[in-house]
Amino acid sequence: MGENRPALIGTALVVVYTLMISSADAITKLIASGYAAPQLFAVSGFLVVALSWGSARLKGEGQNLTTICPKTMALRSLLTVIGSVAFFYAFRLLPLAEVFVFIGMMPIFAGLFSGPILREHVRPMAWAALAAGFVGMLCLFPGGVSSVSIGHIVALFACVCGTLSLVLARYIGQHESNSLAQVFYPNLALAVTMALALPFVFKPMPLTDVGWVAAYGLFLFAARWLSVIALRLLAAYTVTPLMNLQFVWMVVLGGVFFGEMPGLNIYLGVAIVIGSGVFLVYDQIQPADAPYPWVLRIKTHASHLSRARKLARNFL
Repeated sequence: MGENRPALIGTALVVVYTLMISSADAITKLIASGYAAPQLFAVSGFLVVALSWGSARLKGEGQNLTTICPKTMALRSLLTVIGSVAFFYAFRLLPLAEVFVFIGMMPIFAGLFSGPILREHVRPMAWAALAAGFVGMLCLFPGGVSSVSIGHIVALFACVCGTLSLVLARYIGQHESNSLAQVFYPNLALAVTMALALPFVFKPMPLTDVGWVAAYGLFLFAARWLSVIALRLLAAYTVTPLMNLQFVWMVVLGGVFFGEMPGLNIYLGVAIVIGSGVFLVYDQIQPADAPYPWVLRIKTHASHLSRARKLARNFL
C-alpha cells in the first residue's frame, strides 16, 4: 500500500484539479453572460499574481519569480492573454460541453507543435490522432457547414493559442525549474492588459459577482498548483487521460447551473477526441524507433509465411 500511496495521492489531486478548473470555466461562463472579459481577468489576474508572489515569499526564494527565458516568457504571456480572452467569449457563445471538445484537442495539437518548437520527434500516429480528433469535432455540426458558428471558430482559435502557450511552458521548463514564474508573468500580463481596457467596458458589479470573480482566481491558482504537484507524483502520460474527467464535471455544471443538456452527437464527438488523445499519449511514451504492435504482428506473420514456403519447397 505504501508503494502505491504517491500514485493514489496523485490521482486524487488530478480529480480535484479537474473539478476546480471546470468550476473556473463555469464561473467564466457566468460572468461572460453579463460583463466584458476585463472585469473577470483584471481582478482575478492580480489575485493570481499576488498569490504567486506570496507563495514565493513564504518559501523565502524571491528568485523563483525570475526567468532566464524572458523572450519566450513574453511570447507565452502574450498567447495567454489572447487565449484567455478567446476562451472567455467561447464560453459565452457555446455550451460548456461543446467547448470541451476543443479543449480535448489541445493534447493532439501539442503533440504536433512539439516537433518544430521543442525539436521532439513527431511520430506518424500524431497526424492520425489529429485526423480522428477532427472527425470528433465534425460531430458538433450534424447540420453540416451551416452549423458552424462564430463561437466554434473562436473556440478553435483559443485552443491553438492555449496549446502554443503550453508548449512554450514546456520549453521554458526544459531550461529552468521555477514553476511559480510561469504562473506569475502570464497572469501579470493578463491583469495589466485587462486593467488598461477595464475603464472602457466597466459595469458596476454587485458583491455577489465580485465574489465569483475572486473565486475564479482562487480556483485557477489552486488548479494550476495542484497540476504541478500531480505531475511530480504521476507520469505525464497518466495525468493526461485522467484530466478528461473534466468533461464529466462540465456536463454536470452545465446541466445544473445553465440548463445545458448535450446531445448524443456531443458525447460521440467527445468520445472520439478523448480516444484519439489517449492513443496519442500512449504513442508518445513508446521509444522513438519502436515499431507499432501491428507492424510487429505483420512482420511475424510474414516471417511465418516465409518459413512455410521454404518448408513446402523442401518437401516438394
